Amino acid sequence: MSPGPERLAEGDLDDALWRLLFASDRDDPAAFTAEHDRAAATLDAATDPCWTAWRHALAARRGLVDGDPEAVAAEVSAAREALSACPPSAQTALTLAHLAHVEVAADHVDTGMVLAIDASLLAESAAADGPSRALHQAHLWLSLTLAALDLEELAVAQALQGSRVADELPGVPDRWRLLQLCAQQHAELAQTLHRRGQAERARGLAGTAVDCAEAARALDWEPAPGDQDLLDLVQAWALAGRGEVEDALGPMRRAHRRVHRDGGTWLRGYADLVLARLLTRLAHDRSGGGHDAEAGDLLVDAAGAFAAAGDRRRYRQCLLELGQGTAAMGRPAEALHWLEAYRAETGRAHTRGRELWAEMFVRRSRLREAERQTAHLRRVALEDPLTGLGNRRSAERRLGGMRAGTEPVSLAVVDIDRFKAVNDDTSHSHGDEVLRRVAGLLREHCRTGDEVYRWAGDEFLVVLPRATEAQALAAADRLRAAVADADWGDLQLPEPVTVSIGVATTPTAEDEPLSWRSLFDAADLRLFTAKRGGRNRVRADGGRTADEGSP
Repeated sequence: MSPGPERLAEGDLDDALWRLLFASDRDDPAAFTAEHDRAAATLDAATDPCWTAWRHALAARRGLVDGDPEAVAAEVSAAREALSACPPSAQTALTLAHLAHVEVAADHVDTGMVLAIDASLLAESAAADGPSRALHQAHLWLSLTLAALDLEELAVAQALQGSRVADELPGVPDRWRLLQLCAQQHAELAQTLHRRGQAERARGLAGTAVDCAEAARALDWEPAPGDQDLLDLVQAWALAGRGEVEDALGPMRRAHRRVHRDGGTWLRGYADLVLARLLTRLAHDRSGGGHDAEAGDLLVDAAGAFAAAGDRRRYRQCLLELGQGTAAMGRPAEALHWLEAYRAETGRAHTRGRELWAEMFVRRSRLREAERQTAHLRRVALEDPLTGLGNRRSAERRLGGMRAGTEPVSLAVVDIDRFKAVNDDTSHSHGDEVLRRVAGLLREHCRTGDEVYRWAGDEFLVVLPRATEAQALAAADRLRAAVADADWGDLQLPEPVTVSIGVATTPTAEDEPLSWRSLFDAADLRLFTAKRGGRNRVRADGGRTADEGSP
């Protein structure tokens, strides 16, 4: 009796996932199948919704490898249902991006497009939480998915985002993989733009591809032979795209021979495709003619390899380039055959793709507008429009969240002396300017970490976390002095502006802790004492003062 698959410990799930994702991205279905068999029992035992989603997502990939479209559809549906219970995160974005890639590879373009939209939105919001391997991998799979949808500009953007995330992570293999992908995506976009006649931009993108390939080589990492061969092919192709066609031919042929000796089906097709493209360029160069027939044979072989590997996008590219090449050689009947095949393969996916990605940008713009409106409403609800300080509601929310008794907290209630006279003797516009300036002085001269709010009218609140009474008195007196010493001459006020301040501090740990409301009332009472004592003063418990200013 043969032994069953090795059962992984629960703690090994993360490692198993990264191995499965790595195997998913290789030209070796058997490697993925082996990894999936090894991890299947532990994945089946996991009950967390996010791991349940991964179990179904990876089973969908297995269905793709096994050529079982019904299994792919069922597992994708189950994965999406499980994801509905998962919180938004980089890991959720990665799961969606991987599912999108599975669906596009299964030629379910519409579903894959919607999943890619959701994954890109989640990845964008998850970036605020900082770099992570999950975020890096989400961008990688999004780039691969978008490239498979012929959305090369967006694929390049995702690869660059993934590369920036990888630069902040310690894993050298991840950085190498994203640099290789950036090189490949830039070279492919350069090819498309060259075909459209945008020669200058195509050369610039090819130059970037060369730079990315050289940066990958500079890393202290020894990639697998197949990955290194792919990088060699891409770099030689990018050199040709940069205009160095003759210099690129030798390295390209050497890499092509290695790949046909040792590479898998997809990589052999890729080697045939890029060599055919290089030879086509040579055929259009006066010094390099005579390569048309070889390029055509290579494209036929590449088309067969991509069809076998399930790479519909590059299969379509081969059909298009065969049509263009045979037309250029004066064989219209053959060209028509290839171009008809290309049109039949391409039309539906491209039309629907443009519609859905236009819809995506509408959704993204609506999302950004909703975020802008939410931020505006939050400011209206929590910010004083005159001074830019937090308002009373914001202050109460902050005070309600404090944990009294764990460490000292002090409050300082600040009131502008004789403020009514400013409004009565000058104007309300002068009064508004006084409020703005006092707010600015309090914010400028408070301690680092202290928080200033406009409580009501001409009254302000300063929260001093971890401040003892003595520290709070000293800090409050500095605020008092800053206002008293400010230059108010340009406002032509009847007298300089001063403030009075009352200070209260939470009791020591052995005493009964005060609620924030009681603490505020105590500070407000001491403010009243400071006012009765002559204004331009600071008062704390028991009449204790800092150095007083003149009455």
